[in-house]
Amino acid sequence: MPGERGAAPGSGPEARPRGPGVGDPVPAFALVNQYGETVTETTPGSDPFFLVFYPFAFSRVCTSELSELEAARGDFATRGVRVYGVSVDHKFALRAYAQELGLGFELLADFWPHGAAARSFGCFDDAHGRAARATFLVADGHIAARFDSAVGASRPLTAYRLAVEALPRD
Repeated sequence: MPGERGAAPGSGPEARPRGPGVGDPVPAFALVNQYGETVTETTPGSDPFFLVFYPFAFSRVCTSELSELEAARGDFATRGVRVYGVSVDHKFALRAYAQELGLGFELLADFWPHGAAARSFGCFDDAHGRAARATFLVADGHIAARFDSAVGASRPLTAYRLAVEALPRD
């Protein structure tokens, strides 16, 4: 459920989230997108945005998840919510991945220092050198919702929709 800090059911104690939770300030970050442009926590201005951490480009579950988010992106945009995917892949790999999937949202490279943004959000998997599967909805400089799932499990699209619906309306 959006806004909860708990791990996905059955994901075990090793998957319990660390890092910021609902109400906490968004950690500072500066990442390059697939075009080499820098995106920071303030790039969207005052617009809310999802930071969608995922393990690796071109993997089965990640591809399915990002394709589903692309299909729903217009729904989020009607509420002024942007989507950014974040992985430890290089910007050149992310550009090819975004083109292959036909993504209209930006993919951010947490490539070097390796996983620095994922670490600041408490969702870096040191044992495997990848981001864990964690989503943060950022609004007004704070975490408005957070939800996580096990590496092999997709986050449900309904969690994204509920998080957006919980945002205050202008």
